[in-house]
Amino acid sequence: METFLLALTALMEWHRLALLVAGVCFGLVIGVIPGIGGIFGLTLLIPLTYSLDPIAAFALLLGMASVTTTSDTIPAVLIGVPGTVGAAATVVDGHQLARQGQAARALGAAYSASLIGGLFGAFLLALALPIMRPLVLFLNFADLFAITAFGLTLVAMLAGKDPVKGLIAALLGALIAFTGLDPYEGAERWTFGQIYLWDGFPTAIVFLGLFAVPELAGLIAKGRIADVGTTPDPKGLRQGIGETLRNLPLVLRSGGLGALLGAVPGIGVIVIEWVAYGDAARRPGKGPAFGEGNIRGVIAPESANNAKEGGSLLPTLAFGIPGSAPMALLLGAFTIHGLTPGPDLLRDEAPFVVSLVLTIALANVLGAVICLLMTRQLARLALVPATVLVPVALAFVVVGAFQTSKDPRDLVVLLVFSALGLAMKRYGWSRPALTLGLVLGPNLERFFFLSWQISGWSWLAQPLVILILGASTLLILRQVRRFRRDSAGSTGQSLGRGDAALGLGAVLVAVGCLIACTKLPAGAALFPAVVALALMLAAVPILPRLLRHAAQAGEGETKGIAADARFLETTAGLALLLLAVGHLAGPAIFILLAALAHRHPTVPRAALAAGLVATVMYSLFDLLAPQSWPEPWIWLF
Repeated sequence: METFLLALTALMEWHRLALLVAGVCFGLVIGVIPGIGGIFGLTLLIPLTYSLDPIAAFALLLGMASVTTTSDTIPAVLIGVPGTVGAAATVVDGHQLARQGQAARALGAAYSASLIGGLFGAFLLALALPIMRPLVLFLNFADLFAITAFGLTLVAMLAGKDPVKGLIAALLGALIAFTGLDPYEGAERWTFGQIYLWDGFPTAIVFLGLFAVPELAGLIAKGRIADVGTTPDPKGLRQGIGETLRNLPLVLRSGGLGALLGAVPGIGVIVIEWVAYGDAARRPGKGPAFGEGNIRGVIAPESANNAKEGGSLLPTLAFGIPGSAPMALLLGAFTIHGLTPGPDLLRDEAPFVVSLVLTIALANVLGAVICLLMTRQLARLALVPATVLVPVALAFVVVGAFQTSKDPRDLVVLLVFSALGLAMKRYGWSRPALTLGLVLGPNLERFFFLSWQISGWSWLAQPLVILILGASTLLILRQVRRFRRDSAGSTGQSLGRGDAALGLGAVLVAVGCLIACTKLPAGAALFPAVVALALMLAAVPILPRLLRHAAQAGEGETKGIAADARFLETTAGLALLLLAVGHLAGPAIFILLAALAHRHPTVPRAALAAGLVATVMYSLFDLLAPQSWPEPWIWLF
């Protein structure tokens, strides 16, 4: 108790509390802007902490890092664009609720779930610190392989009513994830001779292409988020909070999953949120189906992704092993301030360690309260015409993608995965399943080889491995039986030319990967070859039906494809403007041109929006975090 009081007293000093509030506010802003994320925020803030004492420095840093997964819910729910990769699962049901005029309800549930999940994660962190060493040392690489394999079984829950298409999507995602230098042999795997691809496709850009651009295209087609005439329900906020409290067991279970998996190095927030979402989907309750606006599909991932901050801090403090990418940056901040994570830190700097726990807890409270106070006003965005909202959102998406490495190929990757995302959305292929394969594929390969190098094949006989892999097998069998019962005959009726194109395209990719594997060393080729063969086998039962039902597309489908193509061309046009005149003038000109193209009556407002967007980007990328942007093409002539 004395240590707790010392830590609380130190943290409550006005200048440290002010830094905590500043970090929270900055983190909320970072979370709202698609494509940036907490790593960018930490990179910006760490140099500002050199002259601060450790408690003040980490009040600022953890205050920012703890709330980016709170405010990223705003674009995820309102416009279907995940503010960070940690909100991808929230999009599935949260945006559906907003389209039904229930934006305030979804946001209220999300923020209250984030608050409880974050506090629960901090609580678990405080409980686990004394027993952290034996807990982490208990898990070996074989256990991590089994946990990752269990995560892949969630594809069954994320595949909707067509598990075969979901399985193909997940395996395709894993094949894409193998792009880059093989970590064991150093061989290039489908890099096409591009050094840019040595590290694989940038995950943030892939997610923006798969989720952000297709949702914005759908929003343009719909006209606005919610139906015309729908007004934000003033009771929606209280209703969302009430549903979180009624689903408290789900909140705590998802928060526990988030904290537990967050403590395992290499299990990122993307995996954690999908595990929580799949767990909730496996326990159906009242309300719509998952993917159609079920509030539990918002509560579960929001609880988990906020609780994971407490979990990921555990191995960082106990062993100096970062539990996530942001924690790797925080590890550098520890060094800057003369602190060495490990058992000595837990013993000798106990008040400082407790202050970190309190910082996470207070940051979650402040972040949730600020967002809750803004919810009713934010919900009104659901009534803003798409011709006003989409150009602004798309500008941030494209600039967010380009700032990843300032390479024009960033924009090419965005366009390629946007086209894939548009096609998958139109024909009902599971984008979450593809992203899960994309994230878990390399982890599965890495943990397998490490387990084999250390233990040979004996790791397959470890009790925890047998237990987890057995549970995965039973879960898959249960889901297959349920899908056969509930979806008998539906697949054949829903297939068409677009499904045939996607299915055959995935098979051709698998064939190409297999051919490429023949030229790779055995270690580099093993996992990609297995995944490619599995994809081809998964497609065997569906390809005949795809070809049999590949009838001519109807008029409505043709119009939809044309609309998607036009939006993709618009995105490409914005990318060219960005390269031609720069990251400030390009988006501003695009917003003005969009207003003129739609003959919008409030062109002065569009000019104001263009100015505000340019101001925000200048503040972020030129004042606060000066970056080396490439010369606009216009200056090269």
